[in-house]
This record gives sequence, C-alpha cells and structure tokens, in this order.
Amino acid sequence: MTTRRDFLKTAATASVLIGTQSSLGLAQHAELNKSKVVVARDPTLHNPSGQLDEKRVIDLLDRAIATYTGRDRNVEAWKRIVPTDNKVIGLKTNGLGGKGISTHLALVLAIAERLQQAGVKPGNILVWDRNARDLEACGLTINTDPARIRCFGSDVSGYEEQPMSWGSANVKFSKILTRECDMVLNLPILKDHELAGVTFSMKNMYGVVERPFELHANGCNPSVADLNCIPVVRQKVRFTIGDAMSSVYDGGPGFHPEHLWLPNALIIGEDRVAVDHTALQILNSRRAQAGLPPLEATRRPPTYIATAADPAHNLGTNDPQRISLLEI
Repeated sequence: MTTRRDFLKTAATASVLIGTQSSLGLAQHAELNKSKVVVARDPTLHNPSGQLDEKRVIDLLDRAIATYTGRDRNVEAWKRIVPTDNKVIGLKTNGLGGKGISTHLALVLAIAERLQQAGVKPGNILVWDRNARDLEACGLTINTDPARIRCFGSDVSGYEEQPMSWGSANVKFSKILTRECDMVLNLPILKDHELAGVTFSMKNMYGVVERPFELHANGCNPSVADLNCIPVVRQKVRFTIGDAMSSVYDGGPGFHPEHLWLPNALIIGEDRVAVDHTALQILNSRRAQAGLPPLEATRRPPTYIATAADPAHNLGTNDPQRISLLEI
C-alpha cells in the first residue's frame, strides 16, 4: 500500500515520471504504466447520528484528488483532470436507489465548488441523471438557468432518435451526453446488484440510455462492457469519482437498511475497469464480514468486469498486478 505522503513525494521527483501521458494528460507511474486507483477513507465522515459531515467530505475529496494528480494545490490538481477553457463538464449522478442509497449531495456540491475554483464557469457545470426523480433523490434541485450550475435529467433533454451500437448494445443516448457535455465526471454510488453483482462506474452508464432494461440479460454481460465501448461513452466519460461513503452490500440496487454499510470512502480513477475491480474487492470484503460469499461465488457474478478488460473491449485492466492502488 502506498500512502498519500509517499506518493506525493515520489510524484515530485521528475525522474520517476515517464513521458507517456494518459488521455487526461496525467503523468503515469514509471512502474509498468499501471492504472492508478485511489481509495480515500475517513472513518469519521459520518457523525454519531449517521449524517455526513460536509467539511470532511470536501477534505476527503481534496486528499483523493491531490493523491491522484500529485498536486497539493486544489486549483492545479483539478486543472490536471478537467478542461477549463469554456468546456461543459457533466456530473453524472445515480439516484435510482432512492434517498437512502444515492450519490450524496455533499459530494456533488464539493466537486462543483472545486471545479469553479479551477476556472469552470457555473453555467458550464451540468449535474444530470435519468430524470427529476433520480436527481431529487440525491437532494438536488432542477435548474436550467444557463448562468448558474445546471441540473436536469434526460426527461428534459430527450434522447437521440438514432441509436448507436457496439456488440450487444444498441441504444439511444441522452442528448445531455451527446450534445451538452464535452466531458463527464462519473459519480456512481457503490451498491450490490441483484443481476450484475455489483454496480459502480461502468454500470452507471445504464443511466444515460433510453431503455436500460434491454441491457440486463445474462447478468449484464457483455452489455455493460459493450455500452462503455461506444465512442461517445468511451471518449466523454473519462474520470470516476466514485461515492463509497455509504453502500448496500446485499439486496441491491435498491435501498435495504438492514444491509446498509458505511465504507466512508471515495474511489477515484481514470481506468473504469480498475475502479470497478477495486470496488468489487471492497464490497466482497464487507460481504465476508457479514458471512456472505463473494459475489463471484453467487448466481450473479460480475463477469462484465473481466469482459471489459478483455482484448476485444480493452477498456482497462482488472489485473491487480497492473493496478497501482493508493489507499489513504
């Protein structure tokens, strides 16, 4: 395990950085070009009554982004991740599970604040999901004023008339993705899933298409991987800031308070497969503590993660030897 202090010290040494740049322009590790994933935790993130401490959420976000980018200054760190030259940055949330298990408002607000400090205009920040109901489940308010941070769903924008295809996925995308956003930050929430096993970064893209129920056959495999291979997703949805501050480890994707658990973590990275692989390990660890089998041993193994890593899809890696996991 590499600590944040160790990583920042290493990242400051030019000799350990190589010339190859990722799609976001982030310098890669010299160690075999491994995919970097940061898991940032704060066991005191929730107060005794179970409510999130908003100050601790933004501090946790700052630590995660600083560790990932090797930049301690917030403005410089965010400029390493998002373009600030009048581009529209989408924040794709997930409110499908309802108020008990949705992307947390505190995280959305913290990201929006840091984006503005890095130079993104308020009107160029667009928080979105499938519909008003899902956004309101996150505690968000619908707003279409172009001078302010916008927040609305695909029920407002509509979907493209012509589908796009890759493998088993033949879908009509939200116009928010195709026409509004230049880049999307993926803000899923970690959950068990009754069909796919686990839902996190890649599965959150089911919320950007018109008829996601058509993609659930065979435990969502290969549909999740195929959907993420469609160029508009692969190219625009380029960074995950995964919400693992609370989760359900069984019975998901809906809210089951008897299976609620507080990992108090953020899981971030550019490699969507490595992020999902890491999230799966965290979920399996909690399941083991509860006396439950790992998801791979159930009737709903998350096989789509390995599919996404195969040569045909090449969306990232699920090989632990090729993942640089930074736990802070």
